[in-house]
Amino acid sequence: TALCVSFLGVCGGEFSILRSPQSVVFRDGGWPIPGERIPDVAALTMGFSVEEDLPWPGLATGDLFHRPQATVLVTVKGVDKLPVKGFSYPIENAVPFSLDSVANAIHTLFSEEMPVVLQLAPSEERVYMVGKANAVFEDLSVTLRQLRNRLFQDNSVLSSLPLNSLSRNNEVDLLFLSELQVLHDIASLLSRHKHLAKDHSPDLYSLELSGLEEVGKRYGEDSQQFKDASQILVDSLQKFADEMFNLYGGNAVVEVVAVKEFNSPLSRKTRSILQASQSKKENPYNLAYPYNYDYSVIFNIVLWMMIGLALAVIVISYNLWNMDPGYDSIIYRMTNQKIRMD
Repeated sequence: TALCVSFLGVCGGEFSILRSPQSVVFRDGGWPIPGERIPDVAALTMGFSVEEDLPWPGLATGDLFHRPQATVLVTVKGVDKLPVKGFSYPIENAVPFSLDSVANAIHTLFSEEMPVVLQLAPSEERVYMVGKANAVFEDLSVTLRQLRNRLFQDNSVLSSLPLNSLSRNNEVDLLFLSELQVLHDIASLLSRHKHLAKDHSPDLYSLELSGLEEVGKRYGEDSQQFKDASQILVDSLQKFADEMFNLYGGNAVVEVVAVKEFNSPLSRKTRSILQASQSKKENPYNLAYPYNYDYSVIFNIVLWMMIGLALAVIVISYNLWNMDPGYDSIIYRMTNQKIRMD
C-alpha cells in the first residue's frame, strides 16, 4: 500500500513535502512546479509512469524497487502558503487538476486486492470511493448534516482543539472544524483497520479543504479568527501527516499544497454513452496514428528478444554441427558401434 499526503495549489500557492521515506528523494530548493504536473509527481512517487517526462529538479530518482505505500492528496484553499515543516516549492501556472488518472491506474492494476481509493471534498459533499477496502470508510461523515452531527459527539475534535476566537455557534466556523474532524476520523478508521496499510496494493487519499477560505471570506484575512484558524489547520495537518506516516510504517510521502484560488474551475473529462454508437471518422489524408508513449518500451522488448533468440539459434546450431558423435551421447556411441558391426 502506498501513502502520499498532498495538499494542492495554484498560482501564488506553495507545494510542501511534510514527510517522505528514504525511497523517495526530494531536493531542497526553490524550483517552481507547474500546477498541472502535481498529479504526475504523485504518480511518479508511487511508481506509475506518466505520459510526458517531468523535468523538475525537486524530485530525484529514488529506490525503484521500494515505493511508498499510499498517496493522500489534500487541497487547501484560501491561503497562499502555510508554515508547515518540510521542503517547499512555489507553484506556477496553477490550474485545477485531479488525481483521477492515478485512481484509475490503482483500480485497474489492483482490482483483485484491497487498495484504498478515497477522494473527498466535505464542503461540497463530493465523495468518490472504489475498491473492496472502502467499506471501512462507509461510516465516514460526508454530508454537511453528518459533519455537523459528528462535531457534537463526545469524541469530536471540539473537545481537544483550542478554538480561541472561533465559535461553536457560527456555521462558517463549524464547517472549518468539520473538515478537521474528517482528517481525524480517517486516521482513526485506518488505525482500527491496520491491515489495509500493510497489504501490497497502493492507497490513495485525495481531500479538498475549503473551510479556511470560508473563514477568510466571513471575517477577513486580517482577522483574529482567520489567524487562529490557520494555526489550528497547520497543527492539525502536521498531526494528521504524522499519524498517517506512522500507520504506514514510515513508508509514506506527505505533501501539502496551499492554494489561494484556482485560475479556472475544474472541469472533468466525461464521455457520453452515445459515443459508442458513433462510427470512426475516416482518415482522408492518410496520416499516421498518434504517437504512443509505450512505443519505445515495446520496441525495445521486441528488438532485444529477437536478437537474443537469433543468437541462441546460432550458438545451438554451431554446437550441433560440430558435435563429436563419439563422446557427446550414448546414443551416438551405440549407433557408431552398430555401424561398425554391420
